[in-house]
Amino acid sequence: MADAHTAHSGESHGSVGSYLTGFVIAVLLTVAAFGLVMAHSFSPAGTAIAIAVLAAVQVVVHLVFFLHMNGSSEQRWNNMAFIFTVLAVAILIAGTVFIMHDTAINMMSR
Repeated sequence: MADAHTAHSGESHGSVGSYLTGFVIAVLLTVAAFGLVMAHSFSPAGTAIAIAVLAAVQVVVHLVFFLHMNGSSEQRWNNMAFIFTVLAVAILIAGTVFIMHDTAINMMSR
């Protein structure tokens, strides 16, 4: 019965230090995004691009420090599932935008 609680097949748990590092980086990225908006240092388009870049970096931070996704062989299935999910969402979004654009073009021509 004790083995059921101690055996974690393929699971890797982070240390307190890695969680704190991830938390501090995530907070700094969030503060940087708020600082960009509050400082009005970029144009609106530049601010949107900078926030998108900071958001992408924060997604990577969450994947690495909190979800423990890395290139190890134990994480291969998790990485494949994540890549499949990202691909499916990208196809869904691109298809939706294409259909909406095509519908708008066809509706305006009549």
